[in-house]
Amino acid sequence: IAATVFTFYFSFVQFRFFKHSIELVKGDYADPNDAGEVSHFQALATALSGTVGLGNIAGVAVAVGIGGPGATFWMILAGLLGMASKFTECTLGVKYRNEYEDGTVSGGPMYYNSKGFKELGLPGGKFLAVLFSIFCILGAFGGGNMFQANQAHAQISGIFGDYPGWITGLVFAAVVFAVIVGGIKSIARVTEKIVPFMAAIYVGSALLILLMNFSALPAAISAIIGGAFAPTAVAGGAVGALIQGFKRAAFSNEAGIGTAPMAHGAAKTNEPVREGLVAMLGPVVDTIIVCTMSALSLIMTGVWDVCDSDGISLTAEAFETALPGFGAYLLTVCVFVFAISTMLSFPYYGTKCFSFIFGARRDYLYKWFYILTIPLGATATLGTVVGIFDGAYALMAFPTMISALLLSPAVVK
Repeated sequence: IAATVFTFYFSFVQFRFFKHSIELVKGDYADPNDAGEVSHFQALATALSGTVGLGNIAGVAVAVGIGGPGATFWMILAGLLGMASKFTECTLGVKYRNEYEDGTVSGGPMYYNSKGFKELGLPGGKFLAVLFSIFCILGAFGGGNMFQANQAHAQISGIFGDYPGWITGLVFAAVVFAVIVGGIKSIARVTEKIVPFMAAIYVGSALLILLMNFSALPAAISAIIGGAFAPTAVAGGAVGALIQGFKRAAFSNEAGIGTAPMAHGAAKTNEPVREGLVAMLGPVVDTIIVCTMSALSLIMTGVWDVCDSDGISLTAEAFETALPGFGAYLLTVCVFVFAISTMLSFPYYGTKCFSFIFGARRDYLYKWFYILTIPLGATATLGTVVGIFDGAYALMAFPTMISALLLSPAVVK
């Protein structure tokens, strides 16, 4: 609802300023002397590293497996509308961020909740800020590391044979620890290199599958559109498809969830709207492009309707069906890189929220706990992990969108 309101309130900003967004992320208007810690591109790459993860591979498989092909339609629509949400929340993330004497900055819903409400003379801003921080800490554990480790282990063990999940978890934990100890600048340096690579390799692989099954494209499009509105569609009819599409889109692009403003809040800029325009490119990449490629791979190969697998295993079936003897290995490479990228950005989000509540001097406690929960995620069941991050993400959206709706006139100004 909020995404639809923002789309009309800002007169379809996601379409009117799309070209300018590309110019901004290229650095055409960048000033290295502006406050902030990372470039526009690095901020976008960091945010994308959190959103372009296994939610785009395994999450889409969950959506299509439960909601049918029609879930894809609603997922794309949610991505288009979500661009307006990203624009709004990330503009606010920069406008109300804290800038410190040492050059570091902190932005996010916790700051525009507390500062924005005070500016409007409204009570409850601090309460919503703390509430968001608590839910974000939980969401970072569930979606940021446990889901990634869980589905990565499912794919890797499927290739190399069954072995204890905690081994996969320890490997990921070691890699993540080596990067996050350097803070946002270290994370940004890594993500700006691996995000373009991982997006290219996965989209390229999906395109190859689509080309090999090109004759099935008209039927796939018909199934997507028909399933989106058919009253007899899978799992609850059209409503079931809509729910699954929007749930997985929210997990995929996190528009309106509140995580992206923390990454984009670190950008070097003195113009908040500039970063809002850069941020709205996120849903284009992770939902409209990557998630759609995943969904079409599942639908065009037919595995969504004939396999008993779920999550990453269903996507592996699609890759192996199209590329026998090679597809599963290619997907495993994608899975490893996607999982690592997401695990790198979420400790930054969680640390910012933890520091907001308990102070920056104690943020090391959160980082250690985040690292230690990665092996737990690799050994948990998929249903348990999905339940954790679905609940946390839904709860994060409430304080984020309440304040964004109230503060949207500030974005207009």
